[in-house]
Amino acid sequence: MDAATAYRTLAPAVLGYLRGQGAAEPDDLLSEVFLQVARSLPRYRGTDEDLRRWVFTIARNRLIDDRRRRRARPAIDGSAVPDSPVIDDLEPVDPALLAALARLTPEQREIVVLRFVADLSLDDVAKVTKRSIGAVKTMQHRALAQLARILADPGCAVEHDG
Repeated sequence: MDAATAYRTLAPAVLGYLRGQGAAEPDDLLSEVFLQVARSLPRYRGTDEDLRRWVFTIARNRLIDDRRRRRARPAIDGSAVPDSPVIDDLEPVDPALLAALARLTPEQREIVVLRFVADLSLDDVAKVTKRSIGAVKTMQHRALAQLARILADPGCAVEHDG
C-alpha cells in the first residue's frame, strides 16, 4: 500500500482516535502521523493487516509526545488560527458521547476509542497499548459498563437522545 492509499483508508479513523483521546490539535497530529508514515513506509515490511496497527502505534506515540511537549511548554493562544479540518467527510460526533468518554479514565477511553473508532482487534489494541489481551478485555468491559451507566443516568450532566 502506498502512502496516499494509507492516508485515504486510515486518516478518518486516526483523526477519530486523536479527537476521542482529547488531543489539543488533532488535525496537526494527524499530519505528523502521516508524515512519519510516508517517510517510513518504504522500509515497512508487514502485511496490510499489520499496517493499521502500525499506523495507530505511531498515532499513539505522537499523542503521548504531544502531551509531554505541552506540559513542558506554556500554551500559545491560537484563537487567530482558523479551524480548517483536514478531513471533511467524518460523521458528526455525538456531543453526549464525547462528554461521556471524557468521564472515563484516560486508559479506558483509549481502549474504547482504539476498539470502536479505530476498529482495531483486541490483539491489535493490546499490542498498540503494550498491554495483555486479558487486560484490554477487562478495561474494555469496565469502560463500556461505565459508559452505559453515564449515558443511562437521567440526573447525569450528559444529555443523550438515545
